[in-house]
Amino acid sequence: MVQSIAFSVLLTSAVLGVEQYPLGPDSLERAPGVPRGRVEMFQFTNSQVYPDTQRDVWVYIPAQYDTAKPAALMVFQDGRGYVDEKGQQRVPIVFDNLIAKGEMPVTVGVFINPGNRGTNAPGETGNRSNRSFEYDSLGDAYARFLINELLPAVTNRFQLNLSTDPQQRAIAGMSSGGICAWTVAWERPQSFGKVLSQIGSFVNIRGGDVIPGQIRKTERKPIRVFLQDGSNDLNNLHGNWPLANQQMASALGFAGYDYRFVFGEGAHSGKHGGAILPDSLRWLWRPALASLPKPETKDNLDGDEALSKVLSDGGNIRDWELVGEGFGFTDAAAGDAQGNFYFSDLPKGIVYRSSASDAKPVAWLENGPKISGLKFGPDGKLYAATQGDAKEKRIIVVDPATKAIETVATDVQPNDLVVSRAGWIYFTDTGAGQVIAVPTSARDLSRPHPVAGGIKSPNGLTLSPDQRQLWVSEYGGTNVWNFLIAEDGTLRGGERLAELRVLPGKNDSGGDGSTTDAAGRVYVTSHAGIQVFDSGGRLGGVISRPQDKGTVSCAFAGPDRAWLYVCSSDKVYRRKTLTSGATVP
Repeated sequence: MVQSIAFSVLLTSAVLGVEQYPLGPDSLERAPGVPRGRVEMFQFTNSQVYPDTQRDVWVYIPAQYDTAKPAALMVFQDGRGYVDEKGQQRVPIVFDNLIAKGEMPVTVGVFINPGNRGTNAPGETGNRSNRSFEYDSLGDAYARFLINELLPAVTNRFQLNLSTDPQQRAIAGMSSGGICAWTVAWERPQSFGKVLSQIGSFVNIRGGDVIPGQIRKTERKPIRVFLQDGSNDLNNLHGNWPLANQQMASALGFAGYDYRFVFGEGAHSGKHGGAILPDSLRWLWRPALASLPKPETKDNLDGDEALSKVLSDGGNIRDWELVGEGFGFTDAAAGDAQGNFYFSDLPKGIVYRSSASDAKPVAWLENGPKISGLKFGPDGKLYAATQGDAKEKRIIVVDPATKAIETVATDVQPNDLVVSRAGWIYFTDTGAGQVIAVPTSARDLSRPHPVAGGIKSPNGLTLSPDQRQLWVSEYGGTNVWNFLIAEDGTLRGGERLAELRVLPGKNDSGGDGSTTDAAGRVYVTSHAGIQVFDSGGRLGGVISRPQDKGTVSCAFAGPDRAWLYVCSSDKVYRRKTLTSGATVP
């Protein structure tokens, strides 16, 4: 017992010792002649995202602010602790000094306390505090609150001219505020391009321990990240903070992010982060890199299908190219053997074609049926699933030479389809939860029989490169099914081989259109983006959606069939990949 007490005393002394992180001159006082910004405070009570909450908000406006020039923006969670000029962070003093020296841009600071529910006075903590719910939860709720509610209120109240460039907008926080800052930028990289996390709670308070894995399996987003933590940080039922932050740093390096991780000996406090705050801000606001770091793929084995094998240099959402826009609703992505791309403007009954050499789409079939699925068959003809009233819902075939249309099957409820070299059309009946097969030689076949069932809202289909397997995505579920194709065209051995990533707050994946590349990877559009699986059903990564609107269907086409095309609501996009599409029948 004596030894245990002695050890406890020594440990406590050690922790107290390492917490001696003194503030530097940029944090202690303003240098002579440095203009002093002003700080205003108000209460925000009008949130629809977090109803019945009230919170204190402080706004720092630098002396150099000019209404004619858009100012940079930096948002701090747990605002009281950051705005206090006698606290551990002292942001107004640091901002004044760094802005005066030109080491960061003219920046408006917004300091936000977490909400308090009910009639209690706003405060940072308390039995009515909404802090953990707002900060630790994954998903876009806090981002929507911040971007759609609070920042417009700040802008209007103080008549501010704030930059909309994400590289001129940063977000920061410590502990749960640190994971909150990351989540906002992750969900809205078009709004915030810089993150400062101090002693971030990337642990399982509300599921945040999954974030490093998400980073490794998601296309790199244009976010610059500064992480700080200490070896004496928390270790409790939620997780180990030092290990969690090291996992974050490792994942950011693996994915090729512009990041810095400062790991000291501090505990769960703002002392270390406050001491290095000036240097953190200098690094965060430094000029953009000429090129981003390459992903750390040296340990990838041949069997590991990381996104680095599909996207050059880890990818960048800016790599998406706009092919066409102004459509009603795009769907039915399909590519032919020559690399030409076809898609449907579903409500208008028009099929467009974009040639392999020219990305601009032109109307190829006008005044036709409303098409939700489109694929080429081994005979070079185009097969389609059509929508409309009961009579219009058919499987049809279009002769590319004459544009003549014939009916393959009637009395069906088709959503999407795929055509095999063996001459079978497989299509999904989403409402019935079934996959139905019909031979390409059929004409006016009524009510063809299902070959698989029990699938939760099946949608997109794609074939393995050898066409011995069929993949089917669940729109209303979370899986991608894999079936073996028998010689007679029937399906057997169905299993939920792949699990689609589901966004926080949603019960389903939105698994939609699918395609396959020459290496056997399966691409499925979904709420989260284009999810990529290896041939064994393991998630290799998620390619970012080209716009906030959903991705509906995808196909490989273009030169060398190395371009991934995506139908996204009213637009069509494409991007170059390091692979190519599987052979078209």
